[in-house]
Amino acid sequence: MGEHGVRKPGDERDERAFTRAVLRDLLALERMLDEGMIERGARRAGAEQEMFLVDAEGRPAPVACEVLPRLDERFTSELAVFNLEANLPPVPLDGRVLGVLEAQLEEALSEVRRAAAPSGASPLLVGMLPTLRPSDLDDRFLTPEPRFLMLLDAIRRLRSGPVPILIRGTDQLELETSSVMVESANASLQLHIQVDPERFVAAYNAALLLSPPLLAACVGSPVLLGRRLWQETRIAVFEQSVDARSSSERARGQPARVTFGEGWLRESVLEIFREDAARQRVLLVRDVPDDPLAQLDRGEVPPLSALTLHNGTVWRWNRACYGLTEGKPHLRIENRVLPSGPTVLDEVANAALFYGAMLALPDRTADLARTVAFEEVKESFLHAARHGLDTQVCWLGGDRVPARELLLGALLPLAREGLDGLGVAHEDVDRYLGVLEERVRTGRTAARWILEGVRGAGEDARQARARTVVRAMMDLQRSGQPVHRWPPVPAEASPGSSVTVGEIMATDLFTVRPEDVVDLATSVMSWEHVRHVPVENAAGEVVGLVSHRALLRIRERQLAAAEDTPIAVADIMDTDPPIVERDMPVSEAADRLLDGDLGCLLVVDAGKLAGIVTERDLLRALRRGRSEERA
Repeated sequence: MGEHGVRKPGDERDERAFTRAVLRDLLALERMLDEGMIERGARRAGAEQEMFLVDAEGRPAPVACEVLPRLDERFTSELAVFNLEANLPPVPLDGRVLGVLEAQLEEALSEVRRAAAPSGASPLLVGMLPTLRPSDLDDRFLTPEPRFLMLLDAIRRLRSGPVPILIRGTDQLELETSSVMVESANASLQLHIQVDPERFVAAYNAALLLSPPLLAACVGSPVLLGRRLWQETRIAVFEQSVDARSSSERARGQPARVTFGEGWLRESVLEIFREDAARQRVLLVRDVPDDPLAQLDRGEVPPLSALTLHNGTVWRWNRACYGLTEGKPHLRIENRVLPSGPTVLDEVANAALFYGAMLALPDRTADLARTVAFEEVKESFLHAARHGLDTQVCWLGGDRVPARELLLGALLPLAREGLDGLGVAHEDVDRYLGVLEERVRTGRTAARWILEGVRGAGEDARQARARTVVRAMMDLQRSGQPVHRWPPVPAEASPGSSVTVGEIMATDLFTVRPEDVVDLATSVMSWEHVRHVPVENAAGEVVGLVSHRALLRIRERQLAAAEDTPIAVADIMDTDPPIVERDMPVSEAADRLLDGDLGCLLVVDAGKLAGIVTERDLLRALRRGRSEERA
């Protein structure tokens, strides 16, 4: 999420100067391509591993700022203080690449376990943490580094207001946010592959074509905020949460900063960089003391730092990258499709499919733009995110093929061909591609395993069940067994004492406004068989509570005075209602009710009404906890 040493534009002149620097970098890159300066013949692979930090209960542990100083320079912070990233050094794309990648990932994970243990945390590889709550995605948990604060401010500056997030799956998630913190719900494994400049067009188009079936085989992010959504909900969350477009730009279809793309690459990598420079406003800037064209005149290799910074704020699912290795400029493709986890072995199996297919597929895509409609492939990508292996994807010739059939019949053999060409040992090819093949045959993706783990849990128990899922995932991840061999999640749920009010509260609420007539509150209570009605203002802020007891008192007063004048809710409501945060344990909430002689508690998130908890809700939760402890 950005680079160090950057800043917000000071004013419009500052932004114009940086935009000009981006354009100068593009001219320099064009000249470097024309003059054959970009490295050829070197094949390298690399990876970036994102992960969550979780506590013993499986909840997010906001301790990254404590953990990071205990780690070396390979590790860096991420958007939220419960995320970390490991940047693995590039390795030759040769016969040892998969074994080296597995060793790198295992060693990085082991290092984070060591560093996180003193803070009571552990790393977890998962695309989306099932135990996240809305309060975890608050700006309070933004990593306190200038680059993240600037990014947050820059995106807010471009938006015309809060951005809607709407994801429909088995359940529905609908919210509005002014922050980018929802993006911190995501963690991925990003794979890099260096490409010769003259092969870049074919390789990039191959990466686009490969993305839908690759994603279908690797889905692992089906639950967010207690809702069962897409098989790979990361795709929808990332695209919507960092959307910096104004409402008018969204209305006319302006491309978002997170995108699959708008068409096939035709002639050069420059098309991608030019489109992003033309369509995406500058978010962050940096001082660029040297002119890249002057550097070329002096025989120097320019870092193109303006272009790379701007490119780092446009998150294509397959991103074109320029970089320097030992002073030599190169081009690479960064695949951002894959979720993190669920085990290192699963991740390397995914990488085996990607690298193997990327070595063999470009030679078969020379006529891709003429034979396959880009929009069909883009649609396939979204279908794969929604449905995983139970989808059809667009393939060569424009045919729609079931994802499993394509993977088993065409892509796995293609990947094997590519890996054989690298000289990868047959036993390694059998191991890694065998893991993927069995996952596809059985349909046992991480998404399926997680969904089965929360199946049958009602809304009031789903957070507790999610903790059980995460704790089981932590143990199984250490075992090294691939996900298709994982046993079902244990039947027992978390002890009731650790359940929070956010997990048992009712969210389907009937509320009234202060200016409403009291008769409306009375009718709501009668119709819905409730004894408490929250009062909120037009901004959704809690301003009071109407109780059945208060209505009885006002009715007695009216009868005694023989009057029937309409009364406003504001005249009888409790203006200091009992308010709690959603992460309060139910045992503490029960004490609050008893000590205050209260009938309910109103639950808020960021000052907005989120739910209500009654005496009956708390009794049920405590009884369930005792039953689970006896079991």
